[in-house]
Amino acid sequence: MEMQLKTTRILVVDDDPATLLLLKRTIEKQGAQCLTATSGEEALTVMRTTPMDLVLTDIHMPGMGGLSFLKQLKEEIPVDVVVMTGDIKGFRYDTIIHMGAVDFLVKPLELNEVVLRLQRVIRERRLMRELERAHTTIKHSYLDTVRRLVVAAEHKDEGTGDHIVRMGDYCVLLASMMDLPDDFIELLRYASPMHDIGKIGIPDAILSKPGRLTDDEFEIIKTHTTIGAKILANSSSEVIRLGQDIALSHHERWDGSGYPRCLKGEAIPLAGRIVCAADVFDTLTSRRPYKSIYPPHVVYEFFEKQREEHFDPDIATLILDNFDHFIALANLNQADPYPGDSDLFFLSERDIAEMR
Repeated sequence: MEMQLKTTRILVVDDDPATLLLLKRTIEKQGAQCLTATSGEEALTVMRTTPMDLVLTDIHMPGMGGLSFLKQLKEEIPVDVVVMTGDIKGFRYDTIIHMGAVDFLVKPLELNEVVLRLQRVIRERRLMRELERAHTTIKHSYLDTVRRLVVAAEHKDEGTGDHIVRMGDYCVLLASMMDLPDDFIELLRYASPMHDIGKIGIPDAILSKPGRLTDDEFEIIKTHTTIGAKILANSSSEVIRLGQDIALSHHERWDGSGYPRCLKGEAIPLAGRIVCAADVFDTLTSRRPYKSIYPPHVVYEFFEKQREEHFDPDIATLILDNFDHFIALANLNQADPYPGDSDLFFLSERDIAEMR
């Protein structure tokens, strides 16, 4: 396995000495430094004196158990925590995540799976730090930095770089037409390219598949929203916090049929509604591995049809009323001409939802 844990410091908390020894050897074999504790109290003592990149803790332990430790840690020391237990009765994954954990492992542990999960958490955290560094050190080149980070993280689609630049342009145009505050428009320009950052967790074979996705593949695709939100969580940056909202909400639909939370109408964050429309517009007006470019009249008809279903009707109306401006912006980045005749409506609602 690739030693992605190298140079990291990980604390393992478990009351079972055999489990501690096994995990310590496994983690150190990956090049990481591993400290251990047998209780929540001991772990807190270690954490207060020694910075950690990641904590792996059991839930059921004598004294301060894993959940109490997790709660205390969340209040005192920000760190990624993966929890593990042999008894999952009474525990819900979403509850554990809400309490501050980033992942959940069930005993008996499969060591390869443990390593893969820890690698993923470390990889996501490193990506997050790169995003924050870009925002604080080179604001004027932030969009290019984000583009490079997203493309490097995905390794998925050769058109991704141009797509995220266009996304910023479309979103700024829409927000300006809506007379939104300048500071929000500025944040939106830099946050909108992060909408698909969760695709770091989606297999290349699915994301770039030229044909129709299976039901199982589509369910995997849908998780990029929650993966992206988790990657961008707990940031002090306004841009990245807005990026988190966008990552989580840009596939919600006005009629409540979107994902991941089936939000409806104005319950969908405004930035998510804007990015949703911009993302679909760019998908229809640019070439992707699984589709050709659709001509302007077909795109217009689609937005007209989906005005109160897929999109915020006010945002869709803005696009329709200023359609020439949006098409002109699309043409600036198109190397290929629009095809002469094409009919968008052979696509089902599922096909539209699958646009990735």
